[in-house]
Amino acid sequence: MGSYVAELRSVSQAVLAVSRQLSTRDALAVIVRSARTLVGARYAALGVPDDRGSFAEFVVAGMPRAQQRAIGPLPRQHGMLAALLKSGVPERLADIRKDPRFEGWPAAHPELTGFLGVPVKNGADVLGIIFVANKRSGTFTAHDEELLTVLQERARLARELHDAVSQRLFSIRAHARAAELLIVKDPSRASGELAAIGQLGAQAHAELRAVIDGLAPPELDGLADSLRRYALLAGRAHGVEVRVSASALPDLEPRVQAAAYRVGQEALHNALRHSGATEISVSLSRTARRVILEISDDGTGFDPALASGGLGLASMRERAAAVGGTLRITSAPGAGTRVRLAVPA
Repeated sequence: MGSYVAELRSVSQAVLAVSRQLSTRDALAVIVRSARTLVGARYAALGVPDDRGSFAEFVVAGMPRAQQRAIGPLPRQHGMLAALLKSGVPERLADIRKDPRFEGWPAAHPELTGFLGVPVKNGADVLGIIFVANKRSGTFTAHDEELLTVLQERARLARELHDAVSQRLFSIRAHARAAELLIVKDPSRASGELAAIGQLGAQAHAELRAVIDGLAPPELDGLADSLRRYALLAGRAHGVEVRVSASALPDLEPRVQAAAYRVGQEALHNALRHSGATEISVSLSRTARRVILEISDDGTGFDPALASGGLGLASMRERAAAVGGTLRITSAPGAGTRVRLAVPA
């Protein structure tokens, strides 16, 4: 019995350690490496600013650790980095050194020439910046800028990793401690606590998988099947069944299909995380010239006019407009929410 109590104590301590150390840095590092590879750059970096004029996270790819150490502490929010954070719009330069906003770098810093930077945004808020430098062949193009803007969405989702899992971990720790106290006095209640730990652990794993699925590029095997898989995984993570119905759809251009998938993903994320819904449905249908995606829930609803900059609504509208589609959001406090996307067939 004593060894079992010690194991429970170890579980509790381990969960606490994970909850304290849980970080998005590894996910951000994957994104930075992807950025560097996608656009053929020598260097890439992603910075998440703090409120003291520096960066809470600054992840670099393409530079040896020894060189990073020689450069010194994290950069300050100045020069082109500050310009990206302030403007919230992409910057593409043939030679950063010739831009009037350039303010130099430390002695050990590599010499940068071509530069492409993209802000990581959630609605109107700039959460951070991704930038690449020194393209291996030629100069950065508009296509490179578009690729990096896919990646900025993944960086935004990576920032949600902590929120997605830390609450589950806290609950697991609380149940583990309760089981530790009850194992001798009330074994049956301790057994219930252990069952709760197992359930919460499965939910945390499923929720993390759902977020990681959002970090992955949308390599879609048909819009309906891809949305059905995501809905199943995300619904399980939150303990809510998501019903998906789809009629026969025409083949969509890859960029249209990707935009529709991301809008559906964002709308489902909002419904599962924020609405308190007990029923969520996803439907795909077609008209003569359009494919229609609708996500409906019976949750608390909201006033769209008051939430125009939040809940990823601006991002969804931008995605719809970029592929010639339209987005309509119908909601009211206490009346649930319906998101309707129409894209060219």
